[in-house]
Amino acid sequence: MKMKKIGIGILIIAVILSTSFFINSNKKNLTVYETIQLSTKTIQTKIVATGKVVPEDEVEIKPQIAGIIEKILVKEGDEVKAGDLLARIKVVPNEQSLNNAEGRVKNSEFILTNSQTEFERHKTLFDKGIISQQEFNAIELQYNQALQDLENAKSDLQIIKLGSAGGSSIANTNIRATVTGTVLEIPVKKGDQVIQANTFNAGTTIATIADLNIMIFEGKVDEGEVTKLKNGMELTISLAAIEGKTYPAELKFIAPKGVEEAGAVQFKIEAEVLLDTEYFVRAGYSANASIITAKREDVSSLNEAVIQYDLETKNPFVEIEVGDQKFERREISLGLADGINVEIISGLTNDEKVKVWNITKPKKNKWEKE
Repeated sequence: MKMKKIGIGILIIAVILSTSFFINSNKKNLTVYETIQLSTKTIQTKIVATGKVVPEDEVEIKPQIAGIIEKILVKEGDEVKAGDLLARIKVVPNEQSLNNAEGRVKNSEFILTNSQTEFERHKTLFDKGIISQQEFNAIELQYNQALQDLENAKSDLQIIKLGSAGGSSIANTNIRATVTGTVLEIPVKKGDQVIQANTFNAGTTIATIADLNIMIFEGKVDEGEVTKLKNGMELTISLAAIEGKTYPAELKFIAPKGVEEAGAVQFKIEAEVLLDTEYFVRAGYSANASIITAKREDVSSLNEAVIQYDLETKNPFVEIEVGDQKFERREISLGLADGINVEIISGLTNDEKVKVWNITKPKKNKWEKE
């Protein structure tokens, strides 16, 4: 009797396990496919370039003479007009140059003294008719040359001492703005030594000035995308510093030569940015530029995820619902794609349902509660 009860218990457990297995098996196998239909959308492809916004023109203000910064009269961020005084320079003569110049003045004075003595002596002789006109003219020429040499030597000494030959150093020692704009940078401070630009030296920059109302976007694009660009294209500029705000821009420059960076060839682009008065845009803000390269408005489209491709021909196709969870293959023609949606040129009608082949859900069966 005891063995009979054990046998019945084992049988009941086996039935329960079998039933559970059967239910679970049906739950896994019974699935339905979702479907979608054509929708009307605007599809566009675009390139995103990273870069920054900078003034179209930056002017570096440099001194006309060498010296030491005596006073700086502006600060970074100040608005200035052309001609405004920015700084003053104190001329500090080079010791060797100063000594040489002073020596030339003394030597010229000595020569002039001798020339003047000779000139007066020969003039007396000429007045008495003792020497000829030609002899007197030669002595007079030497005297006049000595006068000119002394003036030149004194002028050189004045330049070395004050930076100007006219007796006033104001023109050269006063550093003024050459353009109207904003002072972006003052890389020097009081007491710094500065030099003027020459053939062998770019000179010391006293200040950098730019008009911040005229800005350009500078960025780079990959070589695989540069062929899609042409001057005059519209861009949309977004700035990291100003959220939710975009600025229109127009492509003005595409570099004719690329530069290799981290194994990829990049091409520089520039676009003129149209600013407004809502925000103050500072030079150097990081920016992204969105460039629309192709656009189709109000076209029939599908999500790219439902498109399948023949393994042999690589032709695109979809599966069309012809009955309850029954589908047949349909080849289609594709147009522009943006990475999410793709234009359907032919092969489908608006009322046909397309199988979402990569998204399924379990089908409810009679053993499950609704």
